[in-house]
Amino acid sequence: MPPSRFAVPAEVPGLAARRIAADILDGVLHKHRTLDDQLDGAGAHPGLKSLADRDRALMRRLVSTILRRLGTLGHLLSRLLDRGIPTDAPRAQSALLIGAAQILWMDVPDHAAVDLSVRLVQSDRRAAKYAGLVNAVLRRCAREGQGLLEEVKTQSLDLPQWMLTRWSAQYGESTTREMALALGHEPSLDLSVRSDAPQWASRLHGEMLPTGTVRTLLQGSVTVLPGFAEGQWWVQDAAAALPARLFGDLKDKAIADLCAAPGGKTAQLALAGARVTAVDRSPARMARLRDNLARLGMETENIVIDSVEWTGNGQSFDGILVDAPCTSTGTMRRHPDVAWLRQEADIAPLCVLQKRLLQKAVGLLKPGGTLVYCTCSLEPEEGEHAIAALLADESGLRRVPVRKDEVAGLEEIITADGDLRTLPCHLPHADPRLGGLDGFYAARLVKS
Repeated sequence: MPPSRFAVPAEVPGLAARRIAADILDGVLHKHRTLDDQLDGAGAHPGLKSLADRDRALMRRLVSTILRRLGTLGHLLSRLLDRGIPTDAPRAQSALLIGAAQILWMDVPDHAAVDLSVRLVQSDRRAAKYAGLVNAVLRRCAREGQGLLEEVKTQSLDLPQWMLTRWSAQYGESTTREMALALGHEPSLDLSVRSDAPQWASRLHGEMLPTGTVRTLLQGSVTVLPGFAEGQWWVQDAAAALPARLFGDLKDKAIADLCAAPGGKTAQLALAGARVTAVDRSPARMARLRDNLARLGMETENIVIDSVEWTGNGQSFDGILVDAPCTSTGTMRRHPDVAWLRQEADIAPLCVLQKRLLQKAVGLLKPGGTLVYCTCSLEPEEGEHAIAALLADESGLRRVPVRKDEVAGLEEIITADGDLRTLPCHLPHADPRLGGLDGFYAARLVKS
């Protein structure tokens, strides 16, 4: 029997993944929505439910590659376009970015990258008129793109100018170039394990870092990896795993973890034997923390409240971890959208909040207690400057420098003042995907 002339044509393989990638790119670049919001939870893209695992992985890689190399892509496309990227049709912009990223950096045949980008444009009413342009530009990209790419000497194009200027002033131009290079690579998966890290490194086809973190290049959903359901490990960047270790022996100590969700550091504190009170203002994030700790078989007291307003229920603590909200510029290896969502103007109001959190922590701390402050920011105002200001205001606090034996001998991550400062270019590796750390700052203070 011949097919009905009214039958709906089958979806072209791979087109759905690219359509969702285009939607999510539009969400980041034009609607200022984070990747996390669009990939998980209540605000996740509705089309994700029907994507096969392979297409979901392709979509994620497409989006992250484009956001990582957005400046370079814009530069190259401007060289290939006579009149610049069309501004009246966001889908045409997305189709050009998606096609060029596949041609330049992904293992996708050029003809497939061009064809699917053209189909993407044709399916959008406003962008359809640009189908011929997209086809011509991407075919030219396939011929000339690699040559043009070699003319781009550094990856500084992929950092916003305000960030590039600040980092050059703070860390020097050479280190900033190394950081930009590190941020251009898709990172590994880092895991904190309950015990026997060498065994888990072997089972997960990875390696154990000097700090004890297991690092692997395994792709796909972490929930299907060995050990996840049994609560043997949790996902946590190697740098993020360092601040909680600065407390030393935590057996039976009362520790408050302020701004605790999603709970990676909370789990470290609990595993070390502390009696942990986890505090976070977000009910949704706290629910995620509870789920994570339940899987790990760990118990903590969990309180949903703004940490600045929390009184401690009349209790004082042996130690307090302040993992303060910040610009998150140190997390761009894993969250490349941060580069395009954050502005320099965001720093000042966050510094005000960080100061209030530090003051709250000092008031809740027992005499002789330890305060560990950390941020996943590369901006000194949110790290070194915040602690310098606190020490100037609080005569009853003293800094306790981090020792190199506490950070696996990695002297390069200890500042002249004795604080911890990791950079994306730290911990280099012959395979750049296995190198690098998130940018973190941490300081340890004791109350007299």
